[in-house]
Parts: sequence; C-alpha cells; structure tokens
Amino acid sequence: MVTIITVVITIVIALYIVFSHKGLVPEYDFGAGAYYYADIPADQYQEIDPDGAYQTSVPKWVFYALFLAWGWLMWRLWCRISRKD
Repeated sequence: MVTIITVVITIVIALYIVFSHKGLVPEYDFGAGAYYYADIPADQYQEIDPDGAYQTSVPKWVFYALFLAWGWLMWRLWCRISRKD
C-alpha cells in the first residue's frame, strides 16, 4: 500500500513539474536542453572554446574496454545471485 501511494504521489508531482514548466529558464532558448545548458547564455553559446576543454590522454578503446568489463562483471554477479535463489 505504501508503494502504491509513493508511486501515485511521485507521478502527480512529476506531472505538476512538467505541465507547470518548473525548472525552465524562459530567457534561455535551448528547448529540452534548458535544464542542462541554462548556465550558458544563448548569445555566447557559439563562443565556447573547444580547445579549452579537458582533454584526456587515455585512448578511447580503454573506456570501451572498461564499459564492457563492467557489464560482464555485473552480468556474472547477476547470474550468481540468480543461482542462489
């Protein structure tokens, strides 16, 4: 019963936030991305210097390998938990 009440309250609050446009900054016209890019004024968005951004020295394949290793590890953990049940 508590779970149902929590889910209903969460859905009602989410719908209220969506339909009342809470969290959006009307002066910034980034569409749905206004939540993420609200700190960048629209007239300065093109002036962002990509060379000043953080550059990693780690090759991209390392990130892919870590992602796949993490997925495999979680899958093995899930199989182990499933076997115990």
